[in-house]
Amino acid sequence: MTPAVTRAAATTAPPRRRTGPGPARRRGTLVAWLFLAPALLLFLYFKFIPMALGLWKSFNKVQYVSDEWVGLDNYRTIIADDAFASAIWHSLVLALGTTLGSLLLGLVLALLIEGTARYLWFVRTAAFLPVVTTMAAVAEVWRIMFHPGDTGMLNVIIGRLGIDPQPWLGSEDSSLWSIMLMSVWRGTPYDMMIFLAGLVGVDRTLYEAAAVDGASTWRRLRHITLPALRPVFWILFTLAAIRGLRVFVEVYVLTNGGPDGSSEVLMTLIYKLGFQKNELGVASAGGIVLFLATLALTLVVQTLRRRQAA
Repeated sequence: MTPAVTRAAATTAPPRRRTGPGPARRRGTLVAWLFLAPALLLFLYFKFIPMALGLWKSFNKVQYVSDEWVGLDNYRTIIADDAFASAIWHSLVLALGTTLGSLLLGLVLALLIEGTARYLWFVRTAAFLPVVTTMAAVAEVWRIMFHPGDTGMLNVIIGRLGIDPQPWLGSEDSSLWSIMLMSVWRGTPYDMMIFLAGLVGVDRTLYEAAAVDGASTWRRLRHITLPALRPVFWILFTLAAIRGLRVFVEVYVLTNGGPDGSSEVLMTLIYKLGFQKNELGVASAGGIVLFLATLALTLVVQTLRRRQAA
């Protein structure tokens, strides 16, 4: 057979039919789903089913014998209740202050300890310890540190600076700010580690070129470092804001919402309504409101991020 005939036969041959994924690929997909099945079942049983039940109970007056359908009355109670309005305001203030404080301090610490020196692993590990410590234990230690007397640890420290002893958790004016201080302290190391991971991806040649052009440290930070860390900022802002909205353990351990409701947040109020006053319908409605607020915050941040990226 001549080469010309071979080429002609190749051009006139019918196209080969594409086949679906082979048995090996289907088997790999099946194995992956089998490994995921236990975790998915746990999520279904402990997360999604309770969420559906909470949504259903938010439209009911929960009783021991049977539930009574009340429609949107539970949500109207939330809107008209001054305690809920105060709790939502406290949650927003605490979330905003914690987010901004932890982001700022996390970035500063990341810039200070960035590098490859041998001793830096110890500094990073020591700085990250508050994140891996149980929240209840951390809050209990800070509760002792917030002792309002002259012998309280924080009052002793500020006393050496010439500042009078503060009531901290014992005052309506300072209880929420004291909780915010502890939350910033605990959230900063987490943000610091994420910032460190983002700094690794910054092109070092840009710093060298800026140094050659005579750019100052502030200009290098403003025009090189911060723009490169913009995606990290969006991620951390979302996570920190959600963490601030869902704060519970620290408030419950430190003040339990006191004094006189000055540090009551939405999570502690929902807990008290559901498990102390047995108003599970109103508590479920409050949980749904918190979920919708978290969802709205996430969508807004993601929309702003996409617009800025475009």
